[in-house]
Amino acid sequence: MVEFKSSKTRLNLARAFAGECQDGAKYQFLAKQAEKEGYAYLKTLFKTHAKNEMAHAKKFFDLIAEYSDEKNKNIDISGGYAFCKGDLLTSIQDTINVEDSQSTVVYPDFAKEAEDEGYPDIAKAFRFAGTVENCHKLLLEQVLEQLQNDTMYSKKQPTKWKCSNCGFEHTDKDCWDVCPSCDMGQGYAEIKIDMNSGD
Repeated sequence: MVEFKSSKTRLNLARAFAGECQDGAKYQFLAKQAEKEGYAYLKTLFKTHAKNEMAHAKKFFDLIAEYSDEKNKNIDISGGYAFCKGDLLTSIQDTINVEDSQSTVVYPDFAKEAEDEGYPDIAKAFRFAGTVENCHKLLLEQVLEQLQNDTMYSKKQPTKWKCSNCGFEHTDKDCWDVCPSCDMGQGYAEIKIDMNSGD
């Protein structure tokens, strides 16, 4: 086993912690942008993703603390952190790219290095985080496709629409413009996501 203090795994954990904190913040920003553009349900979805990212950050923080014998020491890290600016569609596409990179390159590489250095539990934590990032990517791809094709609130087959504010349900091909029960806008309707996508 490579000594933790001099390991790549220690640096990778610190980079992952910093990255997940930033991703959590960026999902909060994306939630505000969705709300501003009238998509209240997307706001809820993005806030859930923010919570997921902060849970990953906490796991990586805890692993650093568990393996470190140092107190109050800075870990100098270097990493690329994506900054983007644009409308909701552009922001979602940029977020998809980040999630894809984390799930297919960053976390698999970090897991392999942790395994090679003798830290199988840390390797497992990286793999689990990568799996979640892939789920985020797949869900965001569906959201983006529905927004681009104007199919978020209009389907080919009758669909059960549910208001995320009051719980009103109605089955039709098209969602209401304004909820007939509570008068909230269409953006409060729960959107349909194929949870089996990518299987």
